[in-house]
Amino acid sequence: MALSRSARTGALATAAASFLLIAAAPAPTPGAPGIGDPYFPRLGNGGFDALHYDLDLAYAPDSGRLDGRTTLTARATQNLSSFDLDLQQLTITRVEVDGRRAAFTRDGDEVTVTPRRSLARGRDFTVSVTYGGIPQPLSGPIVFGSKYGWMKTPDGVFVACEPNAASTWFPSSDHPLDKATYDIRIKAPEGLTAVSNGRLVSAYDKGGQTYTHWRESRPMATYLATATIGRFDVRTGRTPGGIPVYVAIDPVLENRNSVDVYAVTAAATDYWSKIFGPYPFEETGAIVDDMPEAGFSLEVQSKPAYSTVRSETTIVHELAHQWFGDSVSVAQWKDVWLNEGFATYAQWLWVEHQGTRSAHDSFLAAYDSLPAGSPFWQTEVADPQRDTMFASAVYRRGAMTLQMLRERIGDRAFFRLLPAWTRLHRYGNADTADFIRLAERVSGRQLDDLFATWLFTTGKPVL
Repeated sequence: MALSRSARTGALATAAASFLLIAAAPAPTPGAPGIGDPYFPRLGNGGFDALHYDLDLAYAPDSGRLDGRTTLTARATQNLSSFDLDLQQLTITRVEVDGRRAAFTRDGDEVTVTPRRSLARGRDFTVSVTYGGIPQPLSGPIVFGSKYGWMKTPDGVFVACEPNAASTWFPSSDHPLDKATYDIRIKAPEGLTAVSNGRLVSAYDKGGQTYTHWRESRPMATYLATATIGRFDVRTGRTPGGIPVYVAIDPVLENRNSVDVYAVTAAATDYWSKIFGPYPFEETGAIVDDMPEAGFSLEVQSKPAYSTVRSETTIVHELAHQWFGDSVSVAQWKDVWLNEGFATYAQWLWVEHQGTRSAHDSFLAAYDSLPAGSPFWQTEVADPQRDTMFASAVYRRGAMTLQMLRERIGDRAFFRLLPAWTRLHRYGNADTADFIRLAERVSGRQLDDLFATWLFTTGKPVL
């Protein structure tokens, strides 16, 4: 069919406009190899926004071998010619972008993927990575000198990855600024239990193997993901407030457990829901594993992981992190006091709630126990540096800061501020400046001097 003159004119105009748009579009360029965190410059990746991870894992406890296929759904934030993923130690055998094989190269922990065709800004795409090997935990001064990450146990594995070890077991954009939702499927020998984030979708045995599928439908930072496997006694139910509970405890610890993990988890989840705002996830719980070599517990999203039997105050600390650290995550790792200072202060609030000691007295006990010459007072809480980011001062001086704030602005404003913070940044990221601004807005007071003294200055403040 022939076009009329007017139709031909319109078609030519449309083609010209399309050509101009194409000509004006920026040329595809590689995504940055890191988000730019000053403590971990190459963690996370630029050029895309992670939306969803689908992890398909098979673990053999006897050999320690992990075989996996991770499919990441992401959105390009620029015209991409290539992009990076973080993956430590493990061997990649295949990479696909949108179902088509893609080229890749490695430079240490950085994997650069080059799709067959560039990816336009705003476009959603998938990248699937098939990989395997024997994951090794990380170690060093950062996490109290302890090993962390993927840690083999006598009957499985204990997985706790803060701050930079998620990429020891799956390819990712391994920084809390790039959150995503998750489906985590785990195959392990029959008789073992695999515990992960969110809610249990399915679990069944077939051919001598156990297949477990967990789904975390709320945005999650990579370091909060887990795939802990072992022999566990599992108890499920609901808190008195109606929140689903899943608690898994290694039976080896049965006679060493001086605290009722299930009861404390249920009670603390409900109490923090009153103080900090609605519980942000679909399920609460705990993973208690016999792993004394890991000298820490971690606020794994929806199910804090304890490396052995811990105290009641440890449980309430890790559950407070579900709001402060998990739902509201740091924008950069230097802001980690927003996680640890708040969770430590929650311990003081819990003791106050129990009627044992006021938060003011907990503050004085901490303050008086540390002489002015102590190295404790030489940490700048707002920027503690990479190797000392989990220094005691980040926890305790961070908590002291909150008590000083409470006494400055009064209980009414302070207990409006906490749920306002978790509501404003729910499932997102924030930094210290954001908190100061909100504290000033809620209280109607200028607070620069208080935060300068307690967060940005070294030395023991004078009361």
